[in-house]
Amino acid sequence: MRVNFSRYQEIADTLTRHGLGFLAGATGVARWVPARRRRDVPHPQTRSYTVPQRVRVALEELGPTFVKLGQLLSTRPDLLPPAYIMELSKLQDAAPPVPAADIRDAIQRELGAEPEDLFAEFEWTPLASASIGQVHAARLDGTSVVVKVRRPDAVRQVQEDLEILNSLAARVDRAWAPARAYDIRGIVREFSRTLRAELDYHREAQNAERFAAQFADRPDVVIPRVFWERTTSRVLTLERMTGIKINDLAALDAAGVDRRALARSGADIVLSMIFEHRFFHADPHPGNLFVHPDGRIALIDFGMVGEIGEELRDRFADFLIAFTLRNPDALADALEGVSVTRGDVDRYAFREALRSFVSLYSDRSLTEVGFARLASELLALLREQRLQLPREVALIFKVLMMMEGIGVQLDPQFDLTAVLTPYARRLVRERFAPAAIANRIARASADAGTLALELPTRLRRVIDTVDRNGLEVHLRAAELEPLVGRAERIGNRLVAGVITAALINAVGQFIARDSRWRSRQSALVGAGVTVATTLSGYLLWTARRRSGPN
Repeated sequence: MRVNFSRYQEIADTLTRHGLGFLAGATGVARWVPARRRRDVPHPQTRSYTVPQRVRVALEELGPTFVKLGQLLSTRPDLLPPAYIMELSKLQDAAPPVPAADIRDAIQRELGAEPEDLFAEFEWTPLASASIGQVHAARLDGTSVVVKVRRPDAVRQVQEDLEILNSLAARVDRAWAPARAYDIRGIVREFSRTLRAELDYHREAQNAERFAAQFADRPDVVIPRVFWERTTSRVLTLERMTGIKINDLAALDAAGVDRRALARSGADIVLSMIFEHRFFHADPHPGNLFVHPDGRIALIDFGMVGEIGEELRDRFADFLIAFTLRNPDALADALEGVSVTRGDVDRYAFREALRSFVSLYSDRSLTEVGFARLASELLALLREQRLQLPREVALIFKVLMMMEGIGVQLDPQFDLTAVLTPYARRLVRERFAPAAIANRIARASADAGTLALELPTRLRRVIDTVDRNGLEVHLRAAELEPLVGRAERIGNRLVAGVITAALINAVGQFIARDSRWRSRQSALVGAGVTVATTLSGYLLWTARRRSGPN
């Protein structure tokens, strides 16, 4: 893709204007800002803001891709402190409405007919206008529907920004030491995949149908129907969900909804997604949850989802068990097993930190402390130790903390651990059931058999490579620096010693062999002694330094 220099300049100018010059420098975009404007002084309107607030404002100004990036980072409490998480969670994905003519053109191109011919009714005033798509109300065969239409040029703009973000991530990974402990490029790659998936409404429709299949036997969950004949990658038609927002307490009370039962039901739905189906709604904020007067919960917006494999689910179950029992050693093993950090971890320091963490709450119940508080402090500990979680696990933490917040709003006595414990116990029973153990043994046996069959071939390849190219050993520069420094000092001493010996020998030779130099014997000896004394002093000084750092 052609480099858009004006976009780089816009990013650099926005960061610098909001006093975020350190980010401009770390990403390498500072060179796009004239030297006279490189002062790290915030704009007067945001001068009183905290750094996290200025980051949020800058992302909002930079547009859809950066707003989505901020929203993604707000789900990573293992990477960012709470102040940043709180501010980035406020990012609103809003945009000016798309003209009706453009919406008409998009529907006609995608569905092959005018909106009036496809729908019995179509409201041209949008229900919502976001950075990627715009939502309109309509009616189809007597059914109320919503029609999401992707904004014109959204794909080009997002693709351009993603190219820039990947380039900046590579620069940060190379040049900014604090970022090296984290897989910045991997985070941006994952974000790119997530955002590209959101651009494809086919994917969201498939997610909705998958959730509908998961909860087909649960009458308390409502998933909107997909109208596939009115759906493409750019246009999505779904059954319209109505009801009371789950955090509208006054409306819930007026409708006679049992808020205590609703809190448990909402948490149970989310936990069922995570631990039974391993496919979950990753953004269950109050705006995406509607409550019917009979207590049923309707979900909307299936663009952001999470999916975990069986092994990752089991590892997270190990964490939950250790977390519930507050066993520091088991907790350390579980967290190390689930982390994807690429830096070195001081395991002793990590375990000691976990013991201190557990001892703070050893005499208090989880109900009394709260899952969100304990999880927040545990995630802060992970950040200190440079341990990074997989995206899916970080999303699970975020979703559980979000659901506890909603639950406590609905019922001040809500206890997430009471709903969570049965799932953890069920996972333990399933893991140690004879059938599950036999299945793991069978998988291990198959892996061992495959390895045994492939081992001769793999060994032959290694031997052929060594015979053909020799053996290369790769060392990190940081590991070589002390060794190189020590060798250099030893070399300097040797050179100084050789020069001293040669000088003494040369003076003696001159005086002994050539009578012309005898008249200047005292001057030569004096000069030789001075130089030899200086070099000897250097040798003594460098020898004494061996007791210090090398």
